[in-house]
Amino acid sequence: MKKIEAIIRKSKFDDVKEALHQVEVNFFSYWDVTGVGNEKQGHVYRGISYSTTDIQRLHLSIVVSDEFLGRTVDAILETAYSGKVGDGKIFISDIIEAYRIRTKENGKEGIK
Repeated sequence: MKKIEAIIRKSKFDDVKEALHQVEVNFFSYWDVTGVGNEKQGHVYRGISYSTTDIQRLHLSIVVSDEFLGRTVDAILETAYSGKVGDGKIFISDIIEAYRIRTKENGKEGIK
């Protein structure tokens, strides 16, 4: 099993969510995060200067069986891409074990 953590633009969330559902990833967690990126200049809107060093993004946490890893990563890469600085990052790590509390199932059955 693998844990996929993806940090994406908020504007791409609906597209990513739909793409994940299409590849049969129907459960994941997400939350708002703030990060610091490569863009160092500020923007001016209606005469007010705004800092762009603090970047608002969404953090997705997805646990999948090994056979779902490739299609899950591909779905995120395809739909979160804009070609601009700040598209995000994907991190993958191993999961030793997973349990579903309600049924006490573990392994692949615990994450379905």
